Amino acid sequence: MKSVVAVVGDRVAGFELGILCQVFGLDRSDDGLPCYDFTICGPRPGLVPTTSGFAMEVPSGLDRVVSADLVAIPAWPDLEAPLDPAIGAAIRAAYEAGATLLSICSGAFALAGAGVLDGRRATTHWQFASLLRKSFPSVDVVEDVLYVSDGPLLTSAGAAAGIDACMHLVRTVHGSEVANALARRMVVPAHRDGGQAQYVEMPVPVSPSGFSAVMDWAASNLDQPLTVDVLARRAGMSGRSFARHFKATTGVTPHRWLLEQRLQRAELLLETTDLTVDVVAHRSGFAHPDTLRHHFARRRGTSPSAHRRAFPR
Repeated sequence: MKSVVAVVGDRVAGFELGILCQVFGLDRSDDGLPCYDFTICGPRPGLVPTTSGFAMEVPSGLDRVVSADLVAIPAWPDLEAPLDPAIGAAIRAAYEAGATLLSICSGAFALAGAGVLDGRRATTHWQFASLLRKSFPSVDVVEDVLYVSDGPLLTSAGAAAGIDACMHLVRTVHGSEVANALARRMVVPAHRDGGQAQYVEMPVPVSPSGFSAVMDWAASNLDQPLTVDVLARRAGMSGRSFARHFKATTGVTPHRWLLEQRLQRAELLLETTDLTVDVVAHRSGFAHPDTLRHHFARRRGTSPSAHRRAFPR
């Protein structure tokens, strides 16, 4: 993934475009991070108004889209207006040429308008999910998730979920070590599971700081036999109460969170060490290497050995 373009129309959402600029548009090669040939494209280069009241310069035309490795669509302000035919044609050409397509928030409407989401699973901001389904009945709209990956298409929910989708893509292409380093630079989580709820209830009685301490401790002790009851005792709660409040606060169950942490640890060890799969499984907290293989296949769609080969040292 070398060439990245962000496609905008007659108006642009500044925040969501800023996510793409932050992840793909900054040169961090001095830190050993990937550097991309990044530009912003539109049907009419020049000043384009944003939804926040200021204008921004779009330097490139749509001719850059077809040759890009990644075509990214920020939030699309005009949901019910027909998609500019030139934009639709450029998106389809990039798709047919093998590009990865990414949308943030309502950017899914542009991908759907171009016809590339037909028969595909996709998501958008929860406020617009019903409209997306109504406007494009051939799209399999998945509500209340952070992002959905379907082949070369990656669609995300609103606003900050776009960061999660971008980090997922960086992790998929460059591996855990690069994704973790980029996350540290951006001061964001390195990974949030795409199936996590878009919004969660925040119960007043439990402070997030209490969970943060437990989660930090668990992440440092993944090779231990951690259970919900073990975590609950660290938090000074009953197992049932802990599980209920944890899910209400984080959007996932303690078991799913632990599994994801262990898979991330296994990915990092596979990418950065020569440890055997058996040792990686043990250090990541899986009782048996077959358990690691099972969850890797189920959650990552590959095997530990294939993952290691994909990220040669």
